[in-house]
Amino acid sequence: ASKEEQQELLSEIREMKTLIAKLTIEANVEANAANTADPFHTIEERLAEQEGWPSLIHNLRALAAEQGAAGGGTELDEAAARSLIKSQLRKILEQAPISGIQERSRIVRFVGPTGVGKTTTIAKLAAEQVLKHHKKIGFITSDTYRIAAIDQLKTYGSILNVPVEVVFSPDEMQAAFTKLSDRDLIFMDTAGRNYREESSISELERLLDDDHLSETYLVLSLAAKYSDIREIVGNFTRFKIDKVLWTKLDETTSYGAILNLQSEFALPMSYITNGQNVPDDIAVLEPNMIADLLLGEDAHE
Repeated sequence: ASKEEQQELLSEIREMKTLIAKLTIEANVEANAANTADPFHTIEERLAEQEGWPSLIHNLRALAAEQGAAGGGTELDEAAARSLIKSQLRKILEQAPISGIQERSRIVRFVGPTGVGKTTTIAKLAAEQVLKHHKKIGFITSDTYRIAAIDQLKTYGSILNVPVEVVFSPDEMQAAFTKLSDRDLIFMDTAGRNYREESSISELERLLDDDHLSETYLVLSLAAKYSDIREIVGNFTRFKIDKVLWTKLDETTSYGAILNLQSEFALPMSYITNGQNVPDDIAVLEPNMIADLLLGEDAHE
């Protein structure tokens, strides 16, 4: 090609680049304008970052918009949209009752996978019952797979002046209950076995077979992926799970698992832990606090 043809070709390429850049800028401006005009956009992005299910986020937006329209509002700003979304979040979080240990309970059992902090959580709740409610507590542990877990519970038992019974088989359970017959409340720690093993599930079911007034808490970690949590719940709901207890609030900045779980299973919730300190760092879960965390309005301390 001649020099003139080369120059003409370069000129056309420059013009094309300029046109593409202009169109890109215009498209970005339009997109930003659309997002700015959508009061729900930032909130949806935040909930997506929290690993909320896309379909759940979509439904939240639809319900919030419907609530806003029913309220007679015409143009919503972001503050109003956030308030409507928070209202819908609370409805999901409160669709099952939230409570701690019931006064009438005699046995409180804790089940769940390895590593969620069952033993430390038991110590926190036991300390609360001993120090605040002046109850006589007893510990039973069937976690004979981990000597460290037994030693840990015995240490807590020694500090709180609480007897500990170690059970190696379902046949020994009744004897343990008999030894602790003078106790007001018995906390039972179970092995955090591999929840995928059918034999582990069956054995645990035998361990928890009794006629006493009892509550069973499924202990779940907020630091886990929701896909794993969902599988855990699917395996453990073959038992009579009374409540879900969440741990490790302090180890994550993602709280969508709570929202997803309540939306899908609507299991009653109870406590949430926020650190390793015994007897502190545990409280009954508050939907308003979780809604704030999901929306990024407050940081937990």
